[in-house]
Amino acid sequence: MVLRIACVVEGHAERESVPILLRRIAQTVDPELTLEIPQPIRIPKSKLLKAGELERAVDLAARKVDSHGSILIVIDSDDDCPAELGPLLLGRAISSRGDLPVGVVVAKREFEAWFIAAAASLQGQRGLVENLQPPHDPEEISDAKGWLGTRMVGEGSYTSTLDQPALTAVFDLSAARAADSFEKCYREVTRLLARPKTVDPASRP
Repeated sequence: MVLRIACVVEGHAERESVPILLRRIAQTVDPELTLEIPQPIRIPKSKLLKAGELERAVDLAARKVDSHGSILIVIDSDDDCPAELGPLLLGRAISSRGDLPVGVVVAKREFEAWFIAAAASLQGQRGLVENLQPPHDPEEISDAKGWLGTRMVGEGSYTSTLDQPALTAVFDLSAARAADSFEKCYREVTRLLARPKTVDPASRP
């Protein structure tokens, strides 16, 4: 079975990472499901928050999927409150295309906070130290990218466009669910995956 999900993201790294994450979650939910994910639409957060910009992005995303598709918006909260930003963006998105299921995921602080929550599973990956362990509250770290960079051996440093997709492919999803915003992400994606699927044309007699 095939499901289409169009994504709206804010960064170059997320254009690569979010489809990887969606496919990994889909494998845990339904290994028989095939996801079709068009190239995510990238709009910087500062622009996305302006009146009309999110609505235009959502409308463009809707054109990339058929009536059985869904739309997912993924954004960092930075210094904003996820509990306030998420519902605000969701309301705007639904007002634009309420005919399709829409999900909004707001990573508290940064996408990389999810890696920190699952730090033990990333020991030795991408130059990270072998004894890497998560802090007590990974989502309270204001510079998650910097936290990872200072724990890379040698002269290494964290580069989001290279390291984020690679770490997205291997971090422990279950461990990351200890972070509230990733738990919300997991639930939102699972909800969208429950959307009625289309039959894969290749499977038709």
